[in-house]
Amino acid sequence: MSTYNKPYLTFQQQLELLKARGLEVTDDAAALSYLSRIGYYRISAYWYSFRRTSLVQDPATKKILVQREDNFHPGCRFQHALDLYVFDKRLRLLVLDAIERIEVAIRVDVAYQLGSQDPFAHTNPALLHGNFTKKANKATGRTRYQDWLDKYNLVLSRSKEDFVRHYKQKYGLPLPIWVSVELWEFGMLSMFYQGMTVADKTAIAVKYGIPDWQVLETWLRSLNFVRNVAAHHSRLWNKNLVDQPKLPKLGEIAEFDPLVGKPDITSRVYVVLCILIYFMRGICPNSTWPLRLRDLLNDFPGVPKLTVGDMGFPADWETHSFWK
Repeated sequence: MSTYNKPYLTFQQQLELLKARGLEVTDDAAALSYLSRIGYYRISAYWYSFRRTSLVQDPATKKILVQREDNFHPGCRFQHALDLYVFDKRLRLLVLDAIERIEVAIRVDVAYQLGSQDPFAHTNPALLHGNFTKKANKATGRTRYQDWLDKYNLVLSRSKEDFVRHYKQKYGLPLPIWVSVELWEFGMLSMFYQGMTVADKTAIAVKYGIPDWQVLETWLRSLNFVRNVAAHHSRLWNKNLVDQPKLPKLGEIAEFDPLVGKPDITSRVYVVLCILIYFMRGICPNSTWPLRLRDLLNDFPGVPKLTVGDMGFPADWETHSFWK
């Protein structure tokens, strides 16, 4: 049973509570409008960093922990949270733009690589890695390929796309892989890439100048995590990465050398932005996307004590080749 016992608050009460805790509000009417349209809980993710901290000891482990208090640091404003919210929204839209192009390109790569071996390769377990098609989860007794097929068949059955109806009526099922991939979500694409043979994964990775297929595998997982964050309108700008990407070994891809061995960077959004730039330069070399990203970063809001460093950007980030 839930132990939640905080009372329901009207928008006006929410505003008064923020003021009482020390958040400066210069325009009550505007603040009330934002609270009613965006919501207290969503905006709270952006003023969380403004809250004071204190040290407490965990009674069980005796470890000293940093705890956020309800009151805000002096000088922090409601407008600062809104500025961060708008910055984050612009960042999410840019990131989704790049990930869409990468997703489409990798779909083509997978279909092209496997389609030459069998037009229905995604339904042929003999063309996939044994760990994917034969190794069962001890808890469920199912393989990852079975789970993948279930998800794919569900997506296929629910699809109302004209091209799916056309192929079903004219040819029947299954769809050839170059048609099928158009239904795959990014998570399905990432999982399927993991299930491909080492030779096929390597062929696609090398196309992008990535000598190790395991690196590309982790990049796709990380991009899928970030895509889901952005697509669900969640806070992205200073997010900790749940799926952290593996970096190439020193010397394999020179641009990434300054990031190797620095977990404080590879656990934050900065490394994902570098990966996106790397992909975009290969997929869309004439795109202005990297410049638009740079412009956005230069427009980081003037919020007390917060900088792009909170996104994992190192102090010398502008000297890194990604930004030149």
